[in-house]
Amino acid sequence: MIGETAIIGDNVSLYQGVTLGGVSFNKGKRHPTIGNHVVIGCNACVLGNINIGSNVRIGAGSVVLKDVPDDCTVVGVPGRIVRRAGVRTNDQDLNHNDLPDPMKEKIAELERQIADLKKQIEELKGQ
Repeated sequence: MIGETAIIGDNVSLYQGVTLGGVSFNKGKRHPTIGNHVVIGCNACVLGNINIGSNVRIGAGSVVLKDVPDDCTVVGVPGRIVRRAGVRTNDQDLNHNDLPDPMKEKIAELERQIADLKKQIEELKGQ
């Protein structure tokens, strides 16, 4: 899907399911501007009146909500720059087996809270 105010540069590859969408119904420029020599992977979403620089790669399934400078690689939800001018950044580690598990972390936090509450109940029973 390519929004009506999107601007696409030269030599841009948009793979299947890419969305260049808006985030408002206001008239005027509300879709992204894509530079030259950009590759946007399958099912990626680039949303809003943002600028994607030249020589940028956007990974499949990424959701890009902020400007991306030239010569960068972006992945993730929300999209994060993982390479600038060919140099890996420290913003995100691509070891998918080490990604955080928010549900596991929340359950562990709830278990700690339950243990604290049980301890408090036992202390109150003893008084």
